[in-house]
Amino acid sequence: MNKLEKIAFFSVVLSWYGGATFAQEGTTPAVNPQTATSVVKDTVNVQENPFNPLMNFLPRKNYAEEDLLMSYMNMGSREDLAFFKPEVFVERSKPKYSAIKTKFNPQIQLSAIPVNNEIIGYWEKKNRVGLDFNQIAFVNWSAGGDNSIAGLLKGDFSRKYIKGRLIWDNTLNVRYGVNKQSDRELRKTDDVLELNSTFGYKYSLASDWYYVSKLNFRTQFTDGYNYPNTDDPVSRWLAPAYLYVGVGGEYMDSKTGIKYYVSPLTYKATFVNDQTLANQGAFGVDSAIKDEDGNILKNGKRYKAEVGFLVSTEWKKEIFTNIFIDTKLTLYSDYIDQFGNIDVMWDLKLDMKVNDFVRANVGINLIYDDNVKNKVERGGVQVIEGPKIQFKQTLGVGLVYSF
Repeated sequence: MNKLEKIAFFSVVLSWYGGATFAQEGTTPAVNPQTATSVVKDTVNVQENPFNPLMNFLPRKNYAEEDLLMSYMNMGSREDLAFFKPEVFVERSKPKYSAIKTKFNPQIQLSAIPVNNEIIGYWEKKNRVGLDFNQIAFVNWSAGGDNSIAGLLKGDFSRKYIKGRLIWDNTLNVRYGVNKQSDRELRKTDDVLELNSTFGYKYSLASDWYYVSKLNFRTQFTDGYNYPNTDDPVSRWLAPAYLYVGVGGEYMDSKTGIKYYVSPLTYKATFVNDQTLANQGAFGVDSAIKDEDGNILKNGKRYKAEVGFLVSTEWKKEIFTNIFIDTKLTLYSDYIDQFGNIDVMWDLKLDMKVNDFVRANVGINLIYDDNVKNKVERGGVQVIEGPKIQFKQTLGVGLVYSF
């Protein structure tokens, strides 16, 4: 504000502020030394500031008309106009701040607030059940063919607990499939019950290594046969059943998501909960002791214990849009019984998502165990051969529900 603007501004203010003194009967005020004393004793009542109703003018204290006119003519000093300073009067009983009203926004999803996994522990739950279905029917089909229907029921359940550097991961996988073709009996196509539990403690917050203890239990639900022979089962409930318990270290590559597990000390137990199969020495247990006539002198053992070295790798990732891969390779060798003979187990699954409820999947299972002998049917008689590679491939399309 230049000097001219200041003069115009204060002329308006002075005419409003001291109109009774400066503008009596339309005359211009003059300085009278005889009346200066009465002016000094006078004060101006506090008036409302027209520019801000919350602010009032300070009362005039010891300013005479002469001093007022001198201040009016001299605009260069702010101290000369001290009595024009605004003042806010607030009662002592009232707070010196303004209350702000806020309202909760119901659109904010509190569950979406991220959780700091390094501080707060929590359970992560996943459940998925599915049904794959396949059916073929022929009516007067000149090329021939057999009617068939097949179904596979499966479920994957996961429970993971994380607190700081501690992790406890549990998974349960179940599968059961059957097939019915023309006049042939109902046959089993898949039968798996598998439980995995991993308890780990991270080396440090910046490390990708875990001290880990792992447990794996695997068996089946119903009898298995070498079809068409359905009189002599080759496997039954808990026959076989495999239990792995080991300690070691696990490393997860943060870039690729591949897990590597090394266990220098792993206990492997093989259970055969069927005496007939145990007497045959199935799945590597000690067979029964018989005399020359084939009479059993001592029943075979129902379990076999081993201690060895185990290495495994696991990879789960979305390799393409809506195409997921889940593969795991496990290698095991016993320290005592022929160290160097490696048991191999490889599982590969491709899951192709059509939508939230329809998926297609391809599965491959490969097993080699030196203790598992192959059984074949020759002339109506079961013949036990040496160990061979076991291979299974599945392809299915079906419904999946996650909750």
